[in-house]
Amino acid sequence: MNPYAAAGVDTAAGDLAVELMKSAVRRTHGPEVLGGVGGFAGLFDASEFKAYDKPLLATSTDGVGTKVAIAQAIDKHDTIGLDLVGMVVDDIVVVGAKPLFMTDYIACGKVFPERIADIVRGIAAGCAETGTALVGGETAEHPGLLGINDYDVAGAATGVVEASRVLGAERVQTGDVVLALASSGLHSNGYSLVRHIVAGAGIQYGDRAADLGVHGTTWGEALLEPTRLYTRPLLRLIADHGDRVHALSHVTGGGIAANLARVLPQGAWVEVDRSTWSPPALFRVLADLGGLDLTSTEGTWNLGVGFLAVVAAEKAEAAASALQHEGIATWQVGVVQGGALPDGAAGHGDSRRPLDSAPARRAEPQDAWAQGAKGVDGGAVRLVGTYSDQPAR
Repeated sequence: MNPYAAAGVDTAAGDLAVELMKSAVRRTHGPEVLGGVGGFAGLFDASEFKAYDKPLLATSTDGVGTKVAIAQAIDKHDTIGLDLVGMVVDDIVVVGAKPLFMTDYIACGKVFPERIADIVRGIAAGCAETGTALVGGETAEHPGLLGINDYDVAGAATGVVEASRVLGAERVQTGDVVLALASSGLHSNGYSLVRHIVAGAGIQYGDRAADLGVHGTTWGEALLEPTRLYTRPLLRLIADHGDRVHALSHVTGGGIAANLARVLPQGAWVEVDRSTWSPPALFRVLADLGGLDLTSTEGTWNLGVGFLAVVAAEKAEAAASALQHEGIATWQVGVVQGGALPDGAAGHGDSRRPLDSAPARRAEPQDAWAQGAKGVDGGAVRLVGTYSDQPAR
C-alpha cells in the first residue's frame, strides 16, 4: 500500500477531482490564458496592459467563513464557490478595477472527488459571470487536522485599473449621493451569529422553512442562497458614467456603516436613512428568533444592502436606473456632508463591532458613529431613523 495513502492522503482521489472539474475551469479561459489546467502556475497574457498609460494591479483574497458549515451539514456544495467569487472578485471592483484572473485553495479532511468538483464548478460559474479567468488552484487533504467531511475554501484574484481612474475617498465630494444596491440575502458574513441563533432555536437545517423570502424549501437551502455578484453591472456603470462614479463599498464584515466609512474622506459624514428600505424577511426572522433588534445586528449583517455607490448628485438617478435595469434594486440612502457632525459628537473608530456568538439583546444607540474601520481612518457614518415595512423599489 502506498505509505501516503496509509497516512490518509489519497492522491488518486485528488487527480479524479481535477478531471471532474477541468471542463468547468476551461470555460473561464479566454485566449489570454496559457497552459491549460494542471500546471504548477497559471499563465496570463498581460499584453492588454500596453493599452494603459499607467496600469495598476488590484488584488484581493478572502474566504467564505462559517457558511461552509451549513453546506457540509446538508451536503450541498455547488453554491459555495459563487460565494467565494463574490467575496474576492467584488472587492476588486471597489477600486474600479477589471478582474483578470483568480486562484482558489480548498483544504479538506478527505478528498471526495465529486464534492471538490462541485465546489470548483461553483467557483468557475462565478468567474464566468464576472469575466474572471480561473487559472489555478490547490486541493489539500489534511487528515487528522480536519474531520473527514470538513473543508474550508479561500481564493485570491487580480485585476487592473488605469491609475487615473481609481475610485476612492479622494474623489468623494460634499453633496454626492449614496446609493444602496440590494443584496441577495446574507451573502457570506455573519454566519457564526446565524448558526448560533438557529442552534438556540432548536432548528435543524433540514427543517422546512417558510416566509424567509429567499430560494430553498429548507432552512439549510435558504441560508445557502448565493452571494449576489456585482462586478459586471458596476463595471458597466463606471464605463457609462465615467468620473461621476466616485467610490464604491462592498458591504461585508462590519456592516453598512463601517464599510461605507472606509471609502469616505476624513471630515466627510453620511447619515444612512433606514426608512428608505425594509430589511428582507430572512433578517427579520433570524433577529426575532435570537431576541434581537435589527439595529443590534447592523455591524454583523448587510440587512439587504450588498453594495454602496457614491455618485455625483446629477448622475444619481441615471445610475440607479442603470442598476435597476441590470436587475439590482437600487435606491438613495444618504448624501455626503462635510464639517462638524450634526450632534457635535466626535467620531470614533469601529463603533459598530460585529456581534459575538452570544450577543447582547439590547440595540446599540442610534447616534453611534462608525469612523474608519480595518485600519482606514476615513469618514463617519451612522444609521438613523426606523426601517420601513415596505421593500425598496
